[in-house]
This record gives sequence, structure tokens and C-alpha cells, in this order.
Amino acid sequence: MNDKKQFLTVLVVALTVFFHSAAESTGKASKPRQSERSFKPKKGGQGYEYLLYEPSAKAKGKLPLLIFLHGRGERGNNLNLVKKHGPAKIVEKKDLPFVVASPQCPRTDLWWKPALVAGLVDELLSKHPIDPDRVYLTGLSQGGFGTWSTAAEYPDKFAAIAPICGGGKTDWAESYGSLPIWNFHGDADKVVPARMSRVMVDAVKKAGGRIKYTEYPGVGHDSWTKTYGNPKLYEWLLSHSRNVK
Repeated sequence: MNDKKQFLTVLVVALTVFFHSAAESTGKASKPRQSERSFKPKKGGQGYEYLLYEPSAKAKGKLPLLIFLHGRGERGNNLNLVKKHGPAKIVEKKDLPFVVASPQCPRTDLWWKPALVAGLVDELLSKHPIDPDRVYLTGLSQGGFGTWSTAAEYPDKFAAIAPICGGGKTDWAESYGSLPIWNFHGDADKVVPARMSRVMVDAVKKAGGRIKYTEYPGVGHDSWTKTYGNPKLYEWLLSHSRNVK
């Protein structure tokens, strides 16, 4: 069986779990589904506190990793804020077929720092049975910007990225190379206008990159609920690996 077929086989099983799993322990005490961790860069200085979710089902071999970057409203020093949206919210009730790491940006920082996000990836790879060829990055709003910027600086760390209602600099376009990108935005977004995604999509296409774009008609800033609630996103992510082109 070739690598592509193996991915698809694992994918069917993983998404079956995603559809049918919910908290089965209603009325019973259960341990938290995400643990609170701390990342400090080797060179010192401020790092990130983060939530770590590890799939409950035992898997053979190394697991894929999904890094989730939250929006501006979830900055601070309380990791419960990070559970408000996105994968960090989903895994509180359902299983996802990834190790999910959800860092928290300090309130003193206006933007995500790509070097710290990349450093967190390296630490997770060194401490957990994670497949380095199946590391994925996604984020919403401020985290959407962080997804674009981190992937521009460290495109070789990721197998695919999914920025949501963010934007970036068009001169980053060539940096992404052949990195698969699926970008999302609502056309009625008044916080981060959809044109900020459109110009990035156009720039990546002109640079010969691999990008697809979903724009939701009539949807405002919250384009993440529909996106993260769609199993096709996770199917698409898992269909990509750095060693499978």
C-alpha cells in the first residue's frame, strides 16, 4: 500500500471517530481533555503557555500535529480563554485525529511571533510521538495573520496550513513555495475585510503556489465556526504530508 492510500485509510477511521465521539462520561467524573503546558525558548525570554490535547484512541505509529492560533480576544494568561473557539473548543467534547497544541498569546503581544510558534513545534516533536511530516497550522483572525506570517518564515515545518479571516503581506507569496494552503473568509467581515484574504490568494496564485479559497456569502467576522465544524477541513489537512507530493 503506498503512502497516499495509507493516509486515506487512516483518514476514514479518524473521521469516523470525529463524527461519532462525544463525551460518553455524562454524570461521571473525568480527567480534563486538555492539559496545561508551558513552552520556554532555549535562548530564554518569554514563551507561550499552551493547551495540549492527545487523542484518547491509541494509534500505531506517530501522530499528526495541529497547531491552533487563537484570535486577539483570547490573549492573556488564562488558558480557559483559548477554549472559546476553534479546535481547542472542539476537543473539549469531541475527538480529533491529531495531537492539538493551542498556545496563548500574552496580552502584551499584539501579534503572534513566528519564531516562538516554530520553537513550540520543535519542542513538541522532541517530546511526543509526532510525525514531523504531518504538522499542520491553522488560526483565526489574529491567529489567521499568525498562520500566514509563521508559514512565510518557516514553510518547511508544515505539511499544510489553513488561515481563517486573516491576512498578510503579498511579498510573502513566494515564500510558501508548494505548501498547500486553504484560506477562509466571510464576505461581510467588517473587522478584517475579505479583501485581505483575496489579495493573499491572488499573490500566491501568481507566485505559482498551491492555494484554494472559500469565501462565505453573508458571513461576518466569525467564519471560523463553520470552518472548524466542517470535517472536510481535517480530511484535507490529513491528505497532505511533506513527503507525499
